[in-house]
Amino acid sequence: MADVVIAPSVLTADLADLATSCHEAVDAGLEWLHLDVMDGNFVPNLTFGPPVIRSLRAALGDGPTFDAHLMISNAETCFQDYIDAGCDHLSVHVEAVTHLHRLLHAIRDAGAGVGIVLNPATPVEAALEVLEDVDLVLVMSVNPGFGGQSFIPNVEGKVRRLAKAIAKQEAAGGRAVQLQIDGGVKSHNIAKLRSWGVTNAVVGSGLFNKRASVAENLAEITAALQA
Repeated sequence: MADVVIAPSVLTADLADLATSCHEAVDAGLEWLHLDVMDGNFVPNLTFGPPVIRSLRAALGDGPTFDAHLMISNAETCFQDYIDAGCDHLSVHVEAVTHLHRLLHAIRDAGAGVGIVLNPATPVEAALEVLEDVDLVLVMSVNPGFGGQSFIPNVEGKVRRLAKAIAKQEAAGGRAVQLQIDGGVKSHNIAKLRSWGVTNAVVGSGLFNKRASVAENLAEITAALQA
């Protein structure tokens, strides 16, 4: 599993006892926590913001990487709040940002890793324009805003093009970039996604569900990757 980072989406965990659910993921050996921040504006839903993230960081300590997916319309004015709350990495939607280059450099200068997010219908060229400026590209395989949606298979071409562009950049001595996917990722398709070039997979209900513990679900995903 070392070639694919598994980033559990805490939005699908028990929100009434979120710290315990996150501890369960970390105790199972997961080093990333994916934080889905929604503002009810850019996407039609509300989740949590810096106060909750700050509390999670206090509860979990410095160990896990806090990977914040900012589905918000004002990232250019409030990104520092998320870094101050304890986020290690911020990913912003290209569809929601007016001055993308400026924001990416501002986030990096503030000390956080930086990524961009593409909605399913957003052309891959939007990522290629700034590939040298980011640490991660997140391809949405569902439309953002709600969990439990079905995987959109048409993103395969986008993922493969990005994987080739990232490999070319790295071979030329450029910045290493993780290729992340989010939406409908389960044990039955994660090996296929890796074959497309995915190196970082956000997993929600495939890890947090009532059928089994996070450790048991993670074992199933690991077995699928090793098969």
